[in-house]
Amino acid sequence: MEPSVRTAEMMSSTAADASAAQLTRQASHAALSMYRLSQWLRSPRPYLMLIGYALFLGFWHFSVEVWKLPRFAEMPGLFTVVTEWFSPDPVYGLSIYTPEYYQHIWVSVRRVTIAFSLATAAGIPLGLFLGWSQPVKEYVFPVFELLRPIPPLAWVPLAIIMFDGSETPVIFLTFLASFYATTLNTMLGAESIDVSYIRAAYCLGAKRWQVFWHVIVPGAMPFIFTGLQISVGVAWFSLVAGEMVSGQYGLGYVINTSYTMVRYPTIVIGMFTLGIVGYVTSAAVRMLGDYMMQWRARELALGADR
Repeated sequence: MEPSVRTAEMMSSTAADASAAQLTRQASHAALSMYRLSQWLRSPRPYLMLIGYALFLGFWHFSVEVWKLPRFAEMPGLFTVVTEWFSPDPVYGLSIYTPEYYQHIWVSVRRVTIAFSLATAAGIPLGLFLGWSQPVKEYVFPVFELLRPIPPLAWVPLAIIMFDGSETPVIFLTFLASFYATTLNTMLGAESIDVSYIRAAYCLGAKRWQVFWHVIVPGAMPFIFTGLQISVGVAWFSLVAGEMVSGQYGLGYVINTSYTMVRYPTIVIGMFTLGIVGYVTSAAVRMLGDYMMQWRARELALGADR
């Protein structure tokens, strides 16, 4: 057999083995996902969740439409909101069948994505340096703590002055609260690392940047992703505040406009839509954190075995 033929056969065999290994990994991941799903369904968690939703919706229905409590007299009832939300011909012009509904969702998701990405890109490095370097903390942290308590609404006039148009001020206001949450949790994560790990790395000959990259960053990861989950949540309520003041589209704009035009069912539709989309984004951040910190899950499992 010629060398070229043998080489081709070896390459073909290697490609087949790689493809088989990839299929095996995919099958194992699918089997693991199905196993986790079955375990979740067998646990009381999904049923307790359903009971919680049922209690909330039941309280809403009875308070508004049955008991007619004084504080709930002007609120739209559960069936009124559901009927409007899923109506092909909504009374107030907004339902799952209207293109405008999805345009508002898309605009809000795009704004939060941009603001959250900027806050993550700026907040994580700053938080790591604040927690790792004492000189940086002494210079920067007092200013950070001075600005952090200022609510996003207080920045609205300056945001309108500093940025042109109606889009950039909303993104800036959304960025602020998300940035503070990400930076603070990252700093706490870097400060929580046991100094013995840093000393051990230096004793083994690691350079300063190696200690930062291989000790500080992995050690702060649990705090970072906790901060990101908080960050994406506060980004949503900051977004609503910004869209109520400036903006022509978005869920915050829907809520504010519906209030001024006395469209109370649409207010609740906007609020629930905001909650659903916010829950999905928080879950996505949580899943990303679990994926990137599989080493921590294995470490905790080994620690439990001991």
